[in-house]
Amino acid sequence: MLSIARRTAAGAALLLIMPMAVWISGWAWQPGQNVLWLKTLYWITETVTQPWGIITHGILCAWFMWCLRFRWRPALMLFVILGCAIMAGQGIKSWVKDNVQEPRPFVVWLENTHHIPVDTFYNLKRKDRGHLVKEQLAEEQAIPTFLRKHWQKETGFAFPSGHTMFAASWALLGVGLLWPRRRTVTIAVLLVWASGVMGSRLLLGMHWPRDLVVATLISLLLVTLATWLAQRLCGPLTPPPEEKQEIAERQQDDP
Repeated sequence: MLSIARRTAAGAALLLIMPMAVWISGWAWQPGQNVLWLKTLYWITETVTQPWGIITHGILCAWFMWCLRFRWRPALMLFVILGCAIMAGQGIKSWVKDNVQEPRPFVVWLENTHHIPVDTFYNLKRKDRGHLVKEQLAEEQAIPTFLRKHWQKETGFAFPSGHTMFAASWALLGVGLLWPRRRTVTIAVLLVWASGVMGSRLLLGMHWPRDLVVATLISLLLVTLATWLAQRLCGPLTPPPEEKQEIAERQQDDP
């Protein structure tokens, strides 16, 4: 358990560098960034937004099971554990959001520029919030159309970030489960992807830095437990003897 906790904590520390730096700097979101850059960030965030998030989840589950090469019964158990870890994070996120009720940055911006009180906005039903955003931004040239539509769908509360929790959980699962197999390329890609998702949530006006930090810490706790359960129920995470030679050859081939 201690070795798992050390691995996942190290991964979380890497993910926290960016949001902590932004938080400490006092950076505040404002609209008007480069449209091409925002579009790129939008597509990164869409890898987590439904329905694309379900596809991402399925692809990652399949890849993890291939990398770990469990027999079918342990593999099925692993699939259940991974799914439960992700769903638990989303459930905790929803509960915290409903109780903390922190407004999103773009909602605060609407209050400051379009004089729509935050309380009035969140007292509306979700569908009515979307209609209000569409109506208020119809003539707002500084906000790209794709971002307006994204805001119309994402009218809930901000704290913590569900997108961050999803992406950070998968990145930390990679660190926890795949490091003994030395799947360094997969781990690096997952960490970069999760950091990209986190950055997109800031620059699209959806979250504050603290939302990302807390979401990552919650993911750390859930993933550490999930990785420990996977080791207990599915078998050791260290590779069998026949796979060690393959790992050694793969490491020699890496630049």
